[in-house]
Amino acid sequence: MQINRLFEIVYLLIQKATPPAAGQAESSAPGQDNRRITASQLAAHFEVSKRTILRDIDALSAAGIPIYTTQGKGGGIFIHDHFVLNKAVVSEAEQKQILFGLQSMAATELAQADQVLGRLKSFFASPGKEWIAVDFSRWGHSAADNAKFETLKNAIIHEFAVSLNYLGPHGESNGLEVYPLKLSFKSKAWYLQSFCVTDNAYRVFKFTRISQLTALDTPFDSKNYQTPPLASVEEPALPNFVDVQVRVSPHAMYRVYDEFAEGDITLNQDGTLTLRMPQAPWVCDYMLSYGLAVEVLAPQQLRDEMLGHIEKIKSKYAP
Repeated sequence: MQINRLFEIVYLLIQKATPPAAGQAESSAPGQDNRRITASQLAAHFEVSKRTILRDIDALSAAGIPIYTTQGKGGGIFIHDHFVLNKAVVSEAEQKQILFGLQSMAATELAQADQVLGRLKSFFASPGKEWIAVDFSRWGHSAADNAKFETLKNAIIHEFAVSLNYLGPHGESNGLEVYPLKLSFKSKAWYLQSFCVTDNAYRVFKFTRISQLTALDTPFDSKNYQTPPLASVEEPALPNFVDVQVRVSPHAMYRVYDEFAEGDITLNQDGTLTLRMPQAPWVCDYMLSYGLAVEVLAPQQLRDEMLGHIEKIKSKYAP
């Protein structure tokens, strides 16, 4: 029995029972009740047997939905008038919010959002302007990322463990058994909040560092675990910040606005930039990732550290 088919049967009966709009004529033949549909018509619509449709009707009636059948000429299946959804209860603005929300959810295939979206568009008589599209995958990694996301989504929903390898700041951990609790998106990256059975601790894994992800047959009860905060992600918070003055070539300026919050960028009168950056060991490596497109002007301590970094790099390539 398909839940989706049951939903659509109710939807079709509601559509049948909804009165036509003002000025719109009913299409039924004389003596025919336009609110009704036969089991044979439903069977043809869903490409199943008439017996399957009758079982579906019994299941819907048992669930408390007021669906009735009548025999003879002009008979068929219909839904009680009082069950018909009144579209006027939901304002046009609210209808748009519902549709826009489903559009943003469609990428996760949550609750078959695409099919529900199509039905609501039809029911609301909305042209369905699509203003948002969501793709969780990285450029050039769509198939792998979507497969990984789908595995984690199913594991979270159905509450079973996964096995994964993870490359963190302290090296690679292989064959970790993990109870996945929640996927969260923050600051341009996805994170898996989980309980790691191998480490007997709550852990947060960055999505892009997960590899060899495999679903296991081990069930767990999510009610016994609390979702760890994202603050526990591998990189600890760095409370100390410093203002760094840099000269950036025009062709690399886009990276600054991609990677820094607008409030952390100051455009100086001389055309240079002042960037608010954490005091961290990786700052030199980050600046060097720009190559010749960036020159650090201040503070002097960072300039000296950059020079020392460059000398160490040169020594690796010396004859």
